[in-house]
Amino acid sequence: MEYLKAQKRYGQNFLKNKEVLSKIASSVEVGENDLILEIGPGMGALTEYLFLKNSYLLCYEIDERMEEYLKNYKSEKSKIIYGDFLKQNIVEDIKGIPYENLYVVANIPYYITSPIISKLIEMEVKPKEIVLLVQKEFASRITAESKHKEYNAFTLYVDLEYDASFLFQVGREHFIPSPKVDSAVIKLTRKKELGVFNKEFYFQFIRDAFLNKRKTLRNNLKNYDWEKIKRILDGLGYKESVRAEEISKEDFKSLVNEYESSF
Repeated sequence: MEYLKAQKRYGQNFLKNKEVLSKIASSVEVGENDLILEIGPGMGALTEYLFLKNSYLLCYEIDERMEEYLKNYKSEKSKIIYGDFLKQNIVEDIKGIPYENLYVVANIPYYITSPIISKLIEMEVKPKEIVLLVQKEFASRITAESKHKEYNAFTLYVDLEYDASFLFQVGREHFIPSPKVDSAVIKLTRKKELGVFNKEFYFQFIRDAFLNKRKTLRNNLKNYDWEKIKRILDGLGYKESVRAEEISKEDFKSLVNEYESSF
């Protein structure tokens, strides 16, 4: 295949390895009545494999040069929307599709990875599974556990509604043009329960807790009732000098729930 010149403003890196493309597409088990969203299909390298699943397929492509290549993947069950995914009303776009479960499979631009994941998580209609090819460092952050250097507030933000797993690494040599970093495929699987009483308060709490990773939790949470937090931490087995990155995902939920219910 002769590749178009990648547009830097769109963060384009075309994945060329067919084995990797097939592996990504095989990371979700979908039925013919399910719907797959693909973000940034480009010239259709991954789309080809998703199209063969015969599920409903909706692709978002910002670069209209790709229309010549993507027209091959339009059918009664598949549609291409040319526009910025972040500006689209996804719920409206899928309203007329009689799907059972929603999935997302995509090789997304690295510079807008966080906004894309945030939009998918915050959508009124929640995807059952999300499989994304992202920068390896970001993959480590999303799937990190406590005490890992990449563990942060965004890790916990994603974890509230999705279990994140690191599927496999993808070397930079498999792209055109070759990026300066290695990549990895992650999978987010929707949880049945949130595990916290107040979603908004939880998000605010973890943002404040990780305000400065080098500081202790006490120094980052000066606007909270520290004596109450201290008692809860003690019950969870943590010292008063603990840092946010040392507290596990489940213990953060317990901490926030107990703190909020104490008022």
